[in-house]
Amino acid sequence: METVILVVVIAVIALVALGGLVVGSRRKKQLPPPPPAAPDITAPPAEPHVGDEAETPRDEPRRTIEEVDLPGGSAPVAVEEPPVAEAVEAPAIEIPEPTAGRLVRLRARLSRSQNALGKGLLTLLSREHLDEETWEEVEDTLLTADVGVLPTQELVEALRERVKVLGTRTPAELRGLLREELLKLVGTDFDRSVKTEPEDRKPGIVMVVGVNGTGKTTTTGKLARVLVADGRTVVLGAADTFRAAAADQLQTWGERVGAYTVRGPEAGDPASVAFDAVKEGKEMGVDVVLIDTAGRLHTKTGLMDELGKVKRVVEKHAPLDEVLLVLDATTGQNGLVQARVFAEVVDITGIVLTKLDGTAKGGIVVAVQRELGVPVKLVGLGEGADDLAPFEPEAFVDALIGD
Repeated sequence: METVILVVVIAVIALVALGGLVVGSRRKKQLPPPPPAAPDITAPPAEPHVGDEAETPRDEPRRTIEEVDLPGGSAPVAVEEPPVAEAVEAPAIEIPEPTAGRLVRLRARLSRSQNALGKGLLTLLSREHLDEETWEEVEDTLLTADVGVLPTQELVEALRERVKVLGTRTPAELRGLLREELLKLVGTDFDRSVKTEPEDRKPGIVMVVGVNGTGKTTTTGKLARVLVADGRTVVLGAADTFRAAAADQLQTWGERVGAYTVRGPEAGDPASVAFDAVKEGKEMGVDVVLIDTAGRLHTKTGLMDELGKVKRVVEKHAPLDEVLLVLDATTGQNGLVQARVFAEVVDITGIVLTKLDGTAKGGIVVAVQRELGVPVKLVGLGEGADDLAPFEPEAFVDALIGD
């Protein structure tokens, strides 16, 4: 019995000891970690200073400027001023070449490139016998030069009559004969001045029309140079809003001679730009407003209607003094098609023939004047800024037949 009691007591003691171990281990696991030590707070670095201010401030007496000993004999320290940015210089204004000098070049250039027509006719007319075959060759020469069918027939008939009456034909007589008949065709009684000086108001208003590629915008800029060379003040209206960089191109031409350019947003309303240009010209009191219009394909009816709208809007300010049609002289009969279409939309008052040197046929002058009944007033003879000149029939004919 005693043995059993002893075993029970031992078992109880063992269970109590085992329970204590388990509770102790659980307590150890549930103890929270010791709180971290307080971090060392480091003051932020001081802002960088210069000279004495970089050191730790010290308590020491302050001295006034009068109490500070200055070294004697030393030159004062020169403080350099920071460089000032140079202002952007405005483009230099050019002085265009006078009109008189251009007329000299007109004859010289035409005589180098346009005398094939005149020389061909003189060669044919110098033959000993002028039979029907020869006169047919004369007609072919004139037609090839873009003179046109009706003017060609008139000229051949006149030449046949004059040669029959003249009898003997020396080279000088033939040249004089041909000169007279060509001058009749070109016309000497047209008023070829560009109307920019209305008597009752300012400014004169000139609208420039034509298809893209004929040199329309360039011609507008060159015309501004001609007017400035004659002492006129000019405002340019960049109403060709549909061609990329057309307004920039026109503005560059204007800046070269000091002309102000009115422009609008790309693909904006051309009529609005034209209206603002005339308004600006009136407020500035300039002599002439030149309006460069859109020049896309003349075969699109809607675009031609748009050109008519520009004309009507401008005329709310004042009547147009000139409507100049720019034609590429190298296009020949195709230029006549363009002329007809534009003449139906706006009242063309004058023609500008560009690229008249080189491959152009001189007869286009006769043909386009006959087609529209308006004179050629200006001709372009090259790519130079001053290669736009007034058209003179005598100089033109003299260049055709040579000296």
